[in-house]
Parts: sequence; C-alpha cells; structure tokens
Amino acid sequence: MPIIKAELTDKDFGFTITDETNNQMKIDIPESQGGNSKGLRPMHTILAALCGCSGVDVVSILKKQRQTYDTFSIEVDGQREVDKVPSLWKEINLKYIFTGEVSLLKAYHAVDLSINKYCSVAETLRKSGAKITFVVSVNGVVYTS
Repeated sequence: MPIIKAELTDKDFGFTITDETNNQMKIDIPESQGGNSKGLRPMHTILAALCGCSGVDVVSILKKQRQTYDTFSIEVDGQREVDKVPSLWKEINLKYIFTGEVSLLKAYHAVDLSINKYCSVAETLRKSGAKITFVVSVNGVVYTS
C-alpha cells in the first residue's frame, strides 16, 4: 500500500485520506466553494501537520527534562497570500498552552527547539516563505520572544 491514499468519497470534493496503517482523515472544501464542509480544508491540514509535528517534539523534550503538565494544547492562526494562485501561508502564529507544574522557561525552550531546529513541517513552511511566530502560556502566564 502507498504511504497515503486519497479517495473521493463525498460528492464532488470530499476525500477520505488513508495512510499505510489505515488511519484516516477527511478533507473537503467549504460549502461556499462548492464543497460540503465535511472535512479539513486542504491548506488547514498543513497547519494541523505543523501542530502535530511540533507537538510531539515538545512532549519529547519536556519528558527528557522531567517536566510535568496537566494539559497541553496548541492554537494556530495564519494569513495566506492575498490575490495569488497558489496562495501560500505567509504568516503563521502559534500559541502553546500548558497548565500544571511545567516551568515556563523550559516549555518555551522546548517550543523554540521544535520550531527552529527539529520540526520538519516548520522548516518546509519557512522554505516556502512563511514567517512562523509563537508564544508559550503556562497557567495563564505568557512568554514571547
């Protein structure tokens, strides 16, 4: 089986994506563009991949530092190029949110290492011209560079 298989499964634009171990996700476009809004938009999957790639880096780094947290989430927002086809991501802003006993400085350092050294998705986006920024919040205290 290939690494990824995309199969049209929902009318005109709805695809089911399946990987080689049978994990699946849905991709579609908004109703305003003729789709059914029954899946992630294709360009949003890139942001989701960035969150997943960086998230596993951060978890790994914090585990090695013996840092504990109760919750961890990532919020992402971005701006795409205007009036261009294709329209690439030009600005991406991430917010890493932790609660618990994790050190704010260690969490920030873990995120910085991920975004600027380890995360292949971040590097791919940077090479396409995107500017990536981030902030880290621990128990409501925000740290930004």
